[in-house]
Amino acid sequence: MNQILDLRGVPCPMNYVHTKLRLEEMSEGEVLEVFLDKGEPFSNVSRSIKEEGHEIIKVDRSEEFCVIVVKKGGGTNG
Repeated sequence: MNQILDLRGVPCPMNYVHTKLRLEEMSEGEVLEVFLDKGEPFSNVSRSIKEEGHEIIKVDRSEEFCVIVVKKGGGTNG
């Protein structure tokens, strides 16, 4: 079952901190849907997710926000 994390309105870098903490609680292969504001929050979180070894499997964009669907990978820190 997918987990959902709504971070609309949460500023950088806290939106990534929340995303990272949630991913750490999940098992490898689980899926997390992250709702983010467009612009810097979306760009920074997307980049950081990839750097941590997770896979972005889908991105949905609306006029107001974006949704990143992340499959948890092994991660760079284990």
